[in-house]
Amino acid sequence: MRYDLEDLRLFVHVVTEGSITAGARRMHLSLPSASARVRALETQAGLPLLIRERRGVRPTPAGSTLARHAEAVLAETVRLDSALASYTAAPRRPVVLVAGASGLNRIVPLALTTFLRAYPEYDVAVSEHQTPESLRLLADGEADLGIVLHDEAEDTDLRLEPLSEDHLVVIGQAGGVLSGRAGMTYREAAEHPMVGLSLDSSLRQWIDRHLPANAPIPRYRTLVPDLHTLIPLAAAGAGLAITPRRAVAPNPDLDICPLSDPWSLRRHLLAHGTRRPPSRRATDALADHIRTAASAN
Repeated sequence: MRYDLEDLRLFVHVVTEGSITAGARRMHLSLPSASARVRALETQAGLPLLIRERRGVRPTPAGSTLARHAEAVLAETVRLDSALASYTAAPRRPVVLVAGASGLNRIVPLALTTFLRAYPEYDVAVSEHQTPESLRLLADGEADLGIVLHDEAEDTDLRLEPLSEDHLVVIGQAGGVLSGRAGMTYREAAEHPMVGLSLDSSLRQWIDRHLPANAPIPRYRTLVPDLHTLIPLAAAGAGLAITPRRAVAPNPDLDICPLSDPWSLRRHLLAHGTRRPPSRRATDALADHIRTAASAN
């Protein structure tokens, strides 16, 4: 008896999530379509595979066996694809992903790590842009996917979906001026020496655009090109810094204090470009890995 690999993948998602609705979401299928495919799978098997309950589904003994073997088959398929990938022609062009500094710091690296490992036959080109430029590239057919900020994407006709929230925080050396603070305004932070991002950084430009006209001008002891350099400087006591909360890994040398200004809460969206992608499978898969990376942060 032969089973369709996509039906097996759907069934594994349904069993893992305990819900046909959640399994359909993972496969980007409508609920009626997913339900029909599961029923067809049960018909093909000749026996029930799921027990349907008010709050979801659970596998029958036969369903558990099918899910276990389906996982093995799917894993072996990935290994087979990997083994043959070096003998196949590369795609005509990579999937193009654009994002700002915050997305590039945590979400994109996590997504690329899992995606490139799972799909060795596909390549991804990544570049940093502010949201307006990312939206232009997506609308003009020069990019396939983008991680953009909600407050700058209100007038676009592109397909957008919520991705994650990203609160800006003030960070500084542990035991310093942030110790015991539950919140701090930008005006309060600017009273202390700071370290900041260079003027061409997309995050720095975003912050500068959202500051009120009467905002104080901080004393920046130094400006650096990226968060990977900025965060260690703040931890070493060089000055306070403003960073996305997602960018800051647990560190006993750092105190973290939420920035309390209204503009400090940012929402990331996943934006889809208008051009025909190099591979619909690759673009959809990368989008799924981005969603998973965002939810894991």
